[in-house]
Amino acid sequence: MSQSTGKQHSLSEKISQLGPTWLAGAIAAGPASMASLLSGGANFGYALLWVVVISAIFGALAQYLATKLALETNEGLIKTVERRLGTKWAWLLVADVVLVAGFAQLVIMKTVASVSGLLMPFGAESWGVIWAVFLTVGLAGGGYRIAEIGAKVVVTGVVLAFIASLFVVPIDSGAAVSGLFPTVPIGGAIAAAGIVGGAVHVTIITMQTYTVKARGWTQSDADIARFDISVSMLVAFGVFSIATFLVAAGALFGNIDAQGLQAIGAAQALEPIAGSFAQRVFLIGLLGAAVSTLGGNTLVPVYVIADKLTWETNVEDTRYRVLLAGTALVSGAGVFIPGAFLGQLVLVLAVGTVGTPFALALVLVLLNDSQTTGDPPSVAINIGGIAVFSVASILAGNFVISQITSGLTLLSGSVLLFAAVILFATILLIGSHLRAQLGDASTTAISE
Repeated sequence: MSQSTGKQHSLSEKISQLGPTWLAGAIAAGPASMASLLSGGANFGYALLWVVVISAIFGALAQYLATKLALETNEGLIKTVERRLGTKWAWLLVADVVLVAGFAQLVIMKTVASVSGLLMPFGAESWGVIWAVFLTVGLAGGGYRIAEIGAKVVVTGVVLAFIASLFVVPIDSGAAVSGLFPTVPIGGAIAAAGIVGGAVHVTIITMQTYTVKARGWTQSDADIARFDISVSMLVAFGVFSIATFLVAAGALFGNIDAQGLQAIGAAQALEPIAGSFAQRVFLIGLLGAAVSTLGGNTLVPVYVIADKLTWETNVEDTRYRVLLAGTALVSGAGVFIPGAFLGQLVLVLAVGTVGTPFALALVLVLLNDSQTTGDPPSVAINIGGIAVFSVASILAGNFVISQITSGLTLLSGSVLLFAAVILFATILLIGSHLRAQLGDASTTAISE
């Protein structure tokens, strides 16, 4: 997809067609990102602001790469991987996505149910059942379009709420500017991985190829796709991330015990600044972020499994509809996970970061495969993609190291095993691609 591909649509046409990246943005601007931003600001003040800024830029670039691949192939990522690289690579990506998205789904459902229980009558367990049934009926009945419409409404509201909060929270502009200079404070690896992981994540990279396909976009819609990515990730998600982080750094840093940060504690810390309604407003914002993510995240593992099994990836296929309904219902079990959900949400994104470099490597390899696409990325886009891959890999490595140094547990041991498999697969994939490229170059030189 070159910059000149396809016709140029009017601004009104572009606005009316916004959609696929809004759904990705809804997942990105979810409770896990919110928890990572709150944790980063509460623990380290403005020091990680530079991470927040690059997360939106890198997130937009990652979604552009996935969109470009989808426009070129008119396929979901699993089918493209299987067609060009083989079934083993496709199954490995399915496992990567399902593990990461499944873990996230359980914790997000716990968040939705727990916050609902704090705001309204009935306990969290009852709300877990209510939300699971609501999710099942909504998605199994309407599929992608229902999730997209919900994402547009809820994400817009959440972004506006956090912009408004900047007018009541005192921001230290000098400290904020200093936070734009790259440093990772001691103990900040997990927070940094979580912040970047919210925007550059295996689930939204993979899902983008399916939502573009669901929209029926082709290369003639390239300018709409770029506009969709710019508005959704750079603007909406970027504003949400920066506003949330600045609120946390300005209101929570030094005013709350950030270790073991909990939702009620964070909300109460805002009361001296935002007034007696701070707790309810904070919880409503957290609930909105969680709900906006819940629907989109449910679709992701269903998309990849259905695609690998050669089903249709829409509710017209009964098998897809049943799998979608089952996934939504099973997610209700997340309410029974013990512990405080804010800390678990940060861990969700950090674990997702471990699985992300593999997905990025697949997209970059396929985009630069002449038999997959007829229009490879420009040198600048490739450099940007490599930069995103490199940063995601470094943050994933820092997270794994932090888990090892803190002592191996069942969870950290599982993360380490997962990381080892993904690392080996990624190295093998890149090595195979480079070997093929060098072989093609040698053949060309000999023939000349």
